[in-house]
Amino acid sequence: QVQLVESGGGLVQPGGSLRLSCAASKSILSINYMGWYRQTPGKQRELVATITSGGETNYVDFVRDRFTLSRDNAKNTVYLQMNSLRPEDTAVYVCTAFEVPRLYWGQGTQVTVSS
Repeated sequence: QVQLVESGGGLVQPGGSLRLSCAASKSILSINYMGWYRQTPGKQRELVATITSGGETNYVDFVRDRFTLSRDNAKNTVYLQMNSLRPEDTAVYVCTAFEVPRLYWGQGTQVTVSS
């Protein structure tokens, strides 16, 4: 079992930055990969970025060069640094962790980009 707790969401102006955190209830070294999805009303949940246990990151095109995913193994936490935020980035951001054979989800944190 893995519990995930997100934090760091909030209201930010366009062009601003936020850093999301996802703290896991156990060592993330045993977790195959962790990542972030985002969800907006009326749309399917969409992948944002993933990071493997070895530190390899992958980003979807619409966040590449703006968002950076990193991990702190000592704190069992992954971070999503979001820069140059746009109104279309407004969503609930949900942390996920895949540890064979299960996929775990956090509760999500709201990010609102608005002037």
